[in-house]
Amino acid sequence: MCGITGFWNWRQQFSPEQMQNITQGMSNTLLHRGPDDGGVWFDVEAGMALGHRRLAIVDLSPEGHQPMLSANGRYVIVFNGEIYNFLELRRQVEQLGHRFRGHSDTEVMLACFSQWGLERSIEQFNGMFAFALWDRQERILYLGRDRLGEKPLYYGWFGSTFIFGSELKALKAHPDFSAKIDRNALALYMRHNCIPAPYSIYQGVYKLPPGCLLTVRPDFPDCHPLPYWSLKSVAEDGIANPWSGSVSEAITALDTLLRDAVSLRMIADVPLGAFLSGGVDSSTVVALMQQQSTQPVKTFTIGFFEDGYNEAKDAKAVAQHLGTDHTELYVTPSDAMAVIPKLPTLYDEPFSDSSQIPTFLVSQLARQHVTVSLSGDGGDELFAGYNRYLLGQKIWQQIGWIPKHLRQIGANALKGVSAQTWNQLFTSGNFLLPPKLRHVLVGDKLYKLAEILAVDTPEIIYRELVSHWKQPESLVLGAVEPSTALNNPKAWAKLPNLTQRMMYLDTVTYLPDDILVKVDRASMGVSLESRIPLLDHRVVEFAWRMPLSMKMHKEGSKWLLRQVLYQYVPRSLIERPKMGFGVPIDSWLRGPLRDWAEALLDEKKLSEQGFFNPQPIREKWREHLAGDHNWQYYLWDVLMFQAWLEENK
Repeated sequence: MCGITGFWNWRQQFSPEQMQNITQGMSNTLLHRGPDDGGVWFDVEAGMALGHRRLAIVDLSPEGHQPMLSANGRYVIVFNGEIYNFLELRRQVEQLGHRFRGHSDTEVMLACFSQWGLERSIEQFNGMFAFALWDRQERILYLGRDRLGEKPLYYGWFGSTFIFGSELKALKAHPDFSAKIDRNALALYMRHNCIPAPYSIYQGVYKLPPGCLLTVRPDFPDCHPLPYWSLKSVAEDGIANPWSGSVSEAITALDTLLRDAVSLRMIADVPLGAFLSGGVDSSTVVALMQQQSTQPVKTFTIGFFEDGYNEAKDAKAVAQHLGTDHTELYVTPSDAMAVIPKLPTLYDEPFSDSSQIPTFLVSQLARQHVTVSLSGDGGDELFAGYNRYLLGQKIWQQIGWIPKHLRQIGANALKGVSAQTWNQLFTSGNFLLPPKLRHVLVGDKLYKLAEILAVDTPEIIYRELVSHWKQPESLVLGAVEPSTALNNPKAWAKLPNLTQRMMYLDTVTYLPDDILVKVDRASMGVSLESRIPLLDHRVVEFAWRMPLSMKMHKEGSKWLLRQVLYQYVPRSLIERPKMGFGVPIDSWLRGPLRDWAEALLDEKKLSEQGFFNPQPIREKWREHLAGDHNWQYYLWDVLMFQAWLEENK
């Protein structure tokens, strides 16, 4: 796991000393991603420079140093990530005559490129990766990113200079970097609490989409990423060629596949452990680790004293059953809130998934004991674990048959009564209502229902369910919300079921743009490598062949994955309501974070900065403080942008 960066200025405007200093400065911004070693390579005549920071995981010797040249001298690479099947690939190319100096997967990548070329090689890689490959012979630069988007890679053109890096801070360290905040991307952020690829917070700076290659040539500056792997094709092929075996055969096949995916991710020359929440996904990963380990696996959990947010007791019970070497740390609100000032630097662009806080804390805990930690991310997207999958299908079944104009009348009627009035009507003190209808802040739920009633297609229900600010163009001044996979029907996979379409959209948007960003920045912020077995592309392809009935079952969600887990962990330790990995932002904003938030949400400040219309923000802030609404997610979106802006003036 590492940090990569570099630039290409083919006008040869820099001296050797300048190229050395610039590249070194860019690399130094990524020290947290690679504290063990660093290197710079440049070719003054070509104007090409590559920088690398190394977190040594496999082959700790100097033979793993990067930037690395291929044995034939044609290629130079900087690489972030892991190629898990590198030992098998090494055996293949050794049989073809290749010899190796060391034992790193980077050297194997270069041998594969030399033997088979770029695309044929990358199709054989099982891993998480972002790399830059310089072809010295053809003078072509290639950028590549793994299939699901576990590792980040930014790039952009600044005049005649092409700049790239694992994080934005590396690009900003180049003297040619000059970019304004992209208001259109800001509108996307306010809807999604993250900025979807290919956009970034800066105009002209892009994220390389997952599963894509970018070919950069000086005579063709208007280059575009091209996919070498497509989840759309995987999903459509999986539905067209479904699993034909029995249920028991499917359980056995998934168990075998997951064992191998976990086993490959346990290869390391440094201490290794796992995050354990006690839920289905992380418990499955840890169970398969422990089953294949001769020593107790080191597991890590963060606990909170607030019952609604604490998973530590459940994780401890699973750890005791499996016999892991378990470490848990209960954190106070002040411990968690101490992370907040770090977030703008850690995430480099606005990012407001509040589970970023506990993710950082558990990474920090794990790093005290190990250098690599496996996690259970991806299970919800692949095996239908999110509540919205059931909710979205159910809502459309109930309202889809009603003519839209009648649904619009119903929506207007619901919004014709203020949320506060609805709340008063449904309070626990109203004994005329049955107990199940006496909900706190029911007005919020009815207003969400009103928004959903007026939709045209079931896909828009999904968009409404995953959106924060529903009309961000009215909030962000001068913004036009760009096209994304969520509002572009041409990008949708042709799948027969709404739930399947929602799972697909989650896997190409929410997973890489939110979940994997959160995990990468939080773990790499403390120099910890995080590995995700459920995102082995073979598991993804297998999961899409499974019928929905093996995922959403009357016995519960993620049914097939649960059947694998129940071979190792008793059902009684797992069966409980799903709990998000979050913190009580809502109460913190009314309490210990109130003064901090008030300063960032100051109406005069918002007006002077000129990015937002202050009125709806101030209105939500007043309603939240009064307890009339819980606007924690909306407000956290604004607060994380404001905190980022303060750091990046």
